[in-house]
Amino acid sequence: MRKKMHTRRSFLAQSAAVGAATLGAPAILRAQNTTGRINLGFIAAGGRARANLTEMTKAGGVEVNVVALCDVNGQNLENAAQAHPKARLYKDFRKLLDESKDLDAVVVSTTEHTHAYATVPALQLGKAVYCEKPMSRDVAECRAMREAAKKAKLPTQMGTQMHANPNYHRVVELIHSGAIGPVSECHVWVSRAWGRQSPEEAKAANDQHGYVTSANGEKVFLTERPTEGQTPPSYLDWELWLGPAPARPFHEAYFPGPRWYRWWDFGNGTMSDLGSHWNDLPFWALKLDAPKTVEAMGPDPHPEIAPASMTAVYEYGPRGDMPACKLTWHQGTHKPQIWKDKAIPQFTNGVLFIGSNGRMLLSDYNKHVLLPEADFKDFQRPEKFIMDGPTQQQEWLQAIKNGTPTGSPFGEYAGLLTEANHLGNVAYRAGTKIHWDTVAMRVTNTRAADQFISREPRAGWRLEALA
Repeated sequence: MRKKMHTRRSFLAQSAAVGAATLGAPAILRAQNTTGRINLGFIAAGGRARANLTEMTKAGGVEVNVVALCDVNGQNLENAAQAHPKARLYKDFRKLLDESKDLDAVVVSTTEHTHAYATVPALQLGKAVYCEKPMSRDVAECRAMREAAKKAKLPTQMGTQMHANPNYHRVVELIHSGAIGPVSECHVWVSRAWGRQSPEEAKAANDQHGYVTSANGEKVFLTERPTEGQTPPSYLDWELWLGPAPARPFHEAYFPGPRWYRWWDFGNGTMSDLGSHWNDLPFWALKLDAPKTVEAMGPDPHPEIAPASMTAVYEYGPRGDMPACKLTWHQGTHKPQIWKDKAIPQFTNGVLFIGSNGRMLLSDYNKHVLLPEADFKDFQRPEKFIMDGPTQQQEWLQAIKNGTPTGSPFGEYAGLLTEANHLGNVAYRAGTKIHWDTVAMRVTNTRAADQFISREPRAGWRLEALA
């Protein structure tokens, strides 16, 4: 029988330290707000934004006022306004922020290429921010968000809903309590393949999002940028949707989501999207921070479109009582060799921790198993020491109201995770193994990677924190 180890005290002490670093005061409600409700502004109102709006206004949660709603999509805005008729309505989030004196906090659920441009000024204006994953389009934008959050000392949360999943909590407890011994190797694989691929490749990957469904219902596989533009829908402000991205004509290849995910100008494909969920677990459990090196393998990089299938290998140095570790990300048709050899259960998506005394495999977010199962037949699990509490949205609202910590704050956790995910794509696009200096925010062994760390925004858009 394996020995049961307890780390509750050290875990709680670490959580308290993060919370103290994150919040400068027990609550940030405006002095003139005598209702006790949190005044919220929502930047985006459809898709994930709709889910966030529903969760943050549900009965029994922290009481809120929906004061302002914003969306470049008039249909989304109209639908949200019907449920919240007293809210001010905006099409341009910059105007919402200009008129935000009565707001305590802002929820950002736009496409990722505009996340930073809404989040950074909101923090500079003294607003707590909840931002959907991934935090940003590139490393530099993420760093600007991290720095703005550290200066503001306000509650922040990246929307990775699985971070509040009790199954994630149990896995982290097992790793931290030494159930499988020190972990020096970890593999993450996902079947989703949002990127450049042929119909045959999409079929092999069982990918339902490898294609664009046109207005007449036809499935169109795109391997190159459309050469002709189309007329945007009447309800969409295409120029505002583009925001800081380079100008291009509207085309149904980019809108609505998740079509835009695959284009480098707007997103980062599967890597930064699902990496926010699946790499979150090893990042938390293994106390990862900034990788020392990253190497990526896949098809030849395309200048416009992210890959459907790829592999990225991260090397991390020792962290406290944890040894140096290699984390390998596999997406699309790529899988770990141990999976190909059928030496582990054939889960379609998974996280495999390889320790000195055993392995642990998580699948589909909600289940995990210790391997070999026979060796762990009499294993006694550690006492729970990670609280199973509210959703991420409600946790953030509680932080605003009560000064409690959040699980995915920008500066101390979510920003590091996002930067690491972006670096997988940087290494892939640069075509070489990269050595990362996180303090200087630069790749030290090649200048070929510089162009993928940041970009110059379109005229009229600027991040002051990057100046």
